Amino acid sequence: MADIVSFKLARKRKEREAKEAQAAENRIRFGRTKAEKQKTDAEKALAERRIDGHKLEEE
Repeated sequence: MADIVSFKLARKRKEREAKEAQAAENRIRFGRTKAEKQKTDAEKALAERRIDGHKLEEE
């Protein structure tokens, strides 16, 4: 005889696996270390200071 399968449990298991796969993909795509974030912020601040330093004064 075939095994009895609960469709409710099978559906929930499938949804859970899909969420886990999506979470793993998001960790790869969006995950950055603290050092990487700090480096990006420092580079952005430096660029803003350089741009502000080259602005002409308005009279």
